Amino acid sequence: MSRAIYPSLKGKRVFISGGGSGIGEGLVEAFVGQGARVAFCDIAVEASEALVDRLSSADFKPLFHAVDLRDIDAVQAMMARVDEQLGGIDILVNNAANDDRHKIEDVTPAYWDERMAVNLRHLFFAAQAVVPAMKRDGGGVIINFGSISWHLALPELALYQTAKAAIEGLTRSLARDLGRDNIRVNTIIPGNVKTPRQEKWYTPEGEAEIVAAQCLDGRILPVDVAALAMFLASDDARFCTGHDYFIDAGWR
Repeated sequence: MSRAIYPSLKGKRVFISGGGSGIGEGLVEAFVGQGARVAFCDIAVEASEALVDRLSSADFKPLFHAVDLRDIDAVQAMMARVDEQLGGIDILVNNAANDDRHKIEDVTPAYWDERMAVNLRHLFFAAQAVVPAMKRDGGGVIINFGSISWHLALPELALYQTAKAAIEGLTRSLARDLGRDNIRVNTIIPGNVKTPRQEKWYTPEGEAEIVAAQCLDGRILPVDVAALAMFLASDDARFCTGHDYFIDAGWR
């Protein structure tokens, strides 16, 4: 299957959180394939370094930063370093998250704070960090990743779904506050994407139930999610902002 090439993405400076595996890995590969200059972070060092090696023949070899996004001081220092390395950031992709299951009765205040730090807080501070460079350079794009989980009210994900619902509100707020600076902000909401992490949660029977609930047959792959991100990051989407874009095969 051939994929679209967006000339406006060539040479763009892109930062992706959680880029070492799963959807994030697909995003790194896709932006590098468009000729963009990519930096990404992850806590999965081995997988991230393998990804960099695999893409080492690209015109611009991606840059990897091993950072725990729960540490906001480290996030801010990393974003400053990436800005220096790339000479600015045109596109921020807030992808990193963790959907560990949990029961309501097991949640403590400390676990609540840790889940918000993993799934919500760093998105705001990464956006805050890139805004000055985007304003200086005449605009930019921020893509936040939400989740279909809270739209479907999936079980044992109360904190994850709370954070992911908040991300859609964050997107709307940032789009309004930053729009006059030509900074576009959107949310991508994936359905059930076939990644090694997701496969650990679902049996073959569970996967069949998901496909049966979709309008389309087949499993969504990271490359499919990346295709939507490429469009939203490109100049072709220049009047798309403040909205949520689903890629879920019509899962209901």
